[in-house]
Amino acid sequence: MSKREADLLVAIQNRLLTDQAATIARGLSHFGEHDLGWLAIAAVGVGVDKQRRRKWLAMGAGTFLAHAASVVLKRIVRRQRPHDARITVGVSTPSRLSFPSSHSTSTAAAMVHLADIFGSKLPYVGIPVMMTSRMVLGVHYPTDTLIGSLIGAGVAKTAIELEKETR
Repeated sequence: MSKREADLLVAIQNRLLTDQAATIARGLSHFGEHDLGWLAIAAVGVGVDKQRRRKWLAMGAGTFLAHAASVVLKRIVRRQRPHDARITVGVSTPSRLSFPSSHSTSTAAAMVHLADIFGSKLPYVGIPVMMTSRMVLGVHYPTDTLIGSLIGAGVAKTAIELEKETR
């Protein structure tokens, strides 16, 4: 951990951390845990949207693979979660490993897939929302969320291209 990144995280929390923000961020945290919320949405899409079933399947695969990649990277990099006394931690986590943010990874993958499914860029708004929520909760540094989002977007773009090639 660099002091500069811890200082940035403290500044983010000083600016954004309120009871309401923490409540919303915890809700996002529970939704995104282990990619389960995005997998559930993909499963519902598969079940109800027959015309785009393959895209919903690709979303399920894409978010799952993005999440898996982040878990593997966490075990390789072994960066510890923020532990500066100035940082407020607002949610429990399944591990002490921080890099990359799995929530940011799977959310970015989901948002790229949803943008493809619906033909709209509006879902991209969800990426910085999840990134920010992880920092508001004090469980990730900014680079954890940024790199996680880039990994997730890359995995999703690959899954989307593979789905198109196999039609």
